[in-house]
Amino acid sequence: MATASIQHLSRKIQQMEESATIKMAQMARDLAAQGHDVISLSLGEPDFDTPAHIKEAAKKALDDGFTKYTPVPGLVELRQAIQTKFKRDNGLEFGLNQIVVSNGAKQSIANICLSLLDEGDEVIILAPYWVSYAEIVKLAGAVPVIVSADIEKDYKVTADQVAGAITERTRILLFSSPCNPTGSVYLHDELKAIAEVIAAYEGIYIISDEIYEYINFTGNHASIGAFAAVKDRTVTVNGFSKGFAMTGWRLGYIGAPAWIAEACSKVQGQFTSGATAFGQKAAAHALLSDMTPTFEMREAFRQRRDMVIELLSQIPGMKVNKPQGAFYIFPDISSYFGKSAENMKINNADDFCEYILHKAHVAVVTGSAFGADNCFRISYAASEKELREAIRRIGEAVSKLK
Repeated sequence: MATASIQHLSRKIQQMEESATIKMAQMARDLAAQGHDVISLSLGEPDFDTPAHIKEAAKKALDDGFTKYTPVPGLVELRQAIQTKFKRDNGLEFGLNQIVVSNGAKQSIANICLSLLDEGDEVIILAPYWVSYAEIVKLAGAVPVIVSADIEKDYKVTADQVAGAITERTRILLFSSPCNPTGSVYLHDELKAIAEVIAAYEGIYIISDEIYEYINFTGNHASIGAFAAVKDRTVTVNGFSKGFAMTGWRLGYIGAPAWIAEACSKVQGQFTSGATAFGQKAAAHALLSDMTPTFEMREAFRQRRDMVIELLSQIPGMKVNKPQGAFYIFPDISSYFGKSAENMKINNADDFCEYILHKAHVAVVTGSAFGADNCFRISYAASEKELREAIRRIGEAVSKLK
């Protein structure tokens, strides 16, 4: 019966890859349930609690009766706060009809892809990329076109590479900055060059995922939508999970051309409708109130980044760069390929991560899930004590590979 049931699943679902980050987190939990001391560095989730003033705003909203359905594109109060934030932080000006609030930035991206893509359309995805990008694109019936950069280029794709990937079927350019999984940040001039390439093609749109905007160590976040040449063809995606430690609140949003925003609202209206009422009230408060906790988190992440880079760099064979944002390190571990220990041979990043999980009891995520087979991702959204111990275990495990 089980086999027959699986065969009756849709082809799209059968072909869809499971989220590698969620899969690894579950494997770590299963191993811990067996009594092992597992350190999980797999999920992209701040280890900080949501700031107290934001939680208090949610409690007040509950007490005030904000427990009903909300407008599909979001409460006016929150969209006004997002409007203010876009102008204040990004130099982007949107009308309220150009802003849509969703149940997380992941839903925002799905809404956009379902709104813009037809069967056979192509989406250029800058790699390494977040695990869900390609699967969302494929679910919408389109074809992911992966354009990659390695650690020697700080994992940043050039404008010339983007130009070389464009075909008559190209419909969207999709990327994140600061980037998950690499932490790389596209600077003003790099984005300007990419914008100039896209501007020459009237039918191509940009999805700029800026969910890690507030965890940016360069001192100046740049938004590609701020360039006049692509302003009317860029959808800027953001949310509250990373910068405000609000992962469980499930709140994301977009600023987009009005016709795209309307289409996204139409899609969302048939799938989930509006996000939680009291959560939106708290989110509006988050954007317009004291940002000190957010900046303190950023500085804590910066210190952890420097510590993790220093410790990983001491492990022979571990190639590490210095990412300028997010809370990830994405080492190149290809030097270990072909080596073995205790009947486990490392042929690729998948093998490496499985080896580290079972021999070091540290959960990390294979780079193959992000379009980079030579790498793995460490999330340093964990305590300094956990990070030091995890890297010690990783170093001990790889020292046994011969």
